[in-house]
Amino acid sequence: MLLAVLSGFILALAEPGLFRMTGRKTGWLLSVFPVTLMLYFAQFTTSIASGEKLAFEYPWVSNLGVHLNFYLDGLSLLFVFLICGIGTLVFFYSGAYLTHHPELSRFYSFLLLFMASMLGLVLADNGIALFIFWELTSISSYLLIGFDHKREEARSAALQALLVTGTGGLALLAGLLLLGEAGGSLEISTLASLGDSIRLHPLYTPILLLVLAGAFTKSAQVPFHFWLPNAMEAPTPVSTYLHAATMVKAGIYLLARFTPILGGTELWMHLVLPVGGFTMLTGAYLALMHTDLKRILAYTTVSALGILTLLLGLGSTAAIQAALVLLLAHALYKGALFLVAGILDHETGTREAERLGGLLQSMPITALAAGLAALSSAGFPPFLGFVGKELMYQATLSTSQAYLLTGAAVLASASFVTAAGIVGFKPFFGKRTPFLREPHEAPFALWVGPLLLAVLGALFGLKPDLISERLIAPALSAIDAQAIFTEVVLWHGFDPKLLLSVGVFLAGITLYFGWSGIRRTLIPLDSSARWGPNQWYYASLKVLEGICRIQTRFLQSGHLHLYLLIVIMSTIVLVGSRLPEQDVLAGFWRWMDLRPYEAMLAGSILMAALMVVRSKSRLTAVVALGVVGYGVALVFLLFSAPDLAMTQFSIETLSVVLLVLVIFRLPRFKAYSTKMERTRDAAAALVSGGLFTALILAATAIEREARLVPYFAENALELARGRNVVNVILVDFRGFDTLGEITVLSVAAVGVYALLKLKAGKTGEEKSGKFLRKPP
Repeated sequence: MLLAVLSGFILALAEPGLFRMTGRKTGWLLSVFPVTLMLYFAQFTTSIASGEKLAFEYPWVSNLGVHLNFYLDGLSLLFVFLICGIGTLVFFYSGAYLTHHPELSRFYSFLLLFMASMLGLVLADNGIALFIFWELTSISSYLLIGFDHKREEARSAALQALLVTGTGGLALLAGLLLLGEAGGSLEISTLASLGDSIRLHPLYTPILLLVLAGAFTKSAQVPFHFWLPNAMEAPTPVSTYLHAATMVKAGIYLLARFTPILGGTELWMHLVLPVGGFTMLTGAYLALMHTDLKRILAYTTVSALGILTLLLGLGSTAAIQAALVLLLAHALYKGALFLVAGILDHETGTREAERLGGLLQSMPITALAAGLAALSSAGFPPFLGFVGKELMYQATLSTSQAYLLTGAAVLASASFVTAAGIVGFKPFFGKRTPFLREPHEAPFALWVGPLLLAVLGALFGLKPDLISERLIAPALSAIDAQAIFTEVVLWHGFDPKLLLSVGVFLAGITLYFGWSGIRRTLIPLDSSARWGPNQWYYASLKVLEGICRIQTRFLQSGHLHLYLLIVIMSTIVLVGSRLPEQDVLAGFWRWMDLRPYEAMLAGSILMAALMVVRSKSRLTAVVALGVVGYGVALVFLLFSAPDLAMTQFSIETLSVVLLVLVIFRLPRFKAYSTKMERTRDAAAALVSGGLFTALILAATAIEREARLVPYFAENALELARGRNVVNVILVDFRGFDTLGEITVLSVAAVGVYALLKLKAGKTGEEKSGKFLRKPP
């Protein structure tokens, strides 16, 4: 299991080499990878359908309770099939859609990174591991949305998606940590069995709010819905994979996964239900305000996510079952429609619905795929979308708020019918419109994906038993172990649900034929573009930028001495405020133990330090600085640390020689600071020196039993196989600290080398004699 999850990351690293060998055929080859993963997970289908749940444990940071544990049940298996199945078609589609793109290899690497992150997210059983994969999906989606990074719109949309979902991710992390505190475990499967005690815990409310913040931002719920339509700046394969089938459903997955832990309370219902309802209606309304096919599909996706959230907020068995069927149906028809929108853009040069028409004869196969997917989206029998809508009506009609919830669902569904007509039928029927290029049927690699998804939507609608027992029932059991599964069927007879479906279809068709007039009427009245959450985001960003400018002006002045002064003064305030609690005076009696030669050595160090800051010559200052270093080395030698003394002697000798070689040609010091600034710096230096002197006196006055010295002496040889305790501490016990120091020196060396190379080379302007020195 671990290899199955991490293989995508490994392949993402190896992809550039594969692309160099296979070129434009890489997409077709990479599509084999998700197929292989599907076959691997398909072997567990029978055992999962029989009620078995599989756990895979891999220790990681055990001391912190963080493990790479994976948990496979019906819910995670359903998402795995969506991720791998649609991922296969997206890879196959991308090779033809982006065939001439110069950075296609980079696109494949990002897509593999995202696929692996999504797999890890839906399979992770440890809360911290889930958060890591959660954030990896945000990072990889940022790279994919901003793939066309030369366009400002793409970069802005990518940043917006990252900031919104990343902020929600931080809230989720806080909620997971509190959940671990309340439940005593970070394993989600363990916490699911402790749901009753967690719901009664005093931390339940903040946990719920934080977890919902993560879910709502990821799944574009109101008021965070604005980032999803803006993310349509991404290439069509990205929109299909991330924003129709997988990433935006990560929040839905989180709600479903945490329903046994946090669901079932009034607070859950009062938060999740209205947010889902408002999102459903908002997305349905805004979908009718746009003419770009991808934006229409994006807003209907927002509405569909609201429906799923609303159903999970209801929490009944019928509502959860309806959510699962709609989840699958939506992935099939919306994935197909996004791919169709990409084909239309690819072949005609436009995605504007008002400029598309009469393409049936030129693109018959694409029209077939679009028509089948649109009918499923509209909830027309016998498609799976119809089955899901029937289950949704059944769930809402059985609640105490039946009229309100069912009415809202009907309004949203009518918008779906209209949007399906705009995207799936309007481009292919009616009067032929002029195009930027002569349209013709798309290549096989482009139309096979949407056609297959659309046909599956029809097949699962006609034969719902194909998914009923093996996908929907196990997923329902994973969310609610006590739920009694009702077999998914196509025909429920003549009942109120069927009447609602017929009425919705007729209303949607009516809206479709009056769409242009309705849109022109509503656009002047619509203030969401001027005052909506999207504008709140940009206003917040401007405020943040203003704060950063102010902060930078004071704290990032570009002067090293001011940085040091800020650090020193902060230390004085933070440490000095606690100093009165210590017995500093007791340490003054230790002056009686000072030997004459020790006093002479200390005096020499102080005098040399004073000479460093008072000298008018750089050479004298360097020599005085060397005296300070040699004095410290003598202190080490006096107190039985010859190895440290030798190290200090070597470093100081080398430092003095190098500094002399570098600066002996420079002119004498010139005073650039004012007398007041020098007085300020001297005062800060004296206060900080006095502070640390007092701290040392207080620390040495306290008699404590040494714990570190015996530990290192006893374990240096046994644990680190070294007899020199100091070397063992540096290399083994403080290995990461030493590694950090080496890394800093290496980075500095690389920077110096780069500057030297820059100095040695000449620019083209210098060579041509046209280089003009700019005034400072």
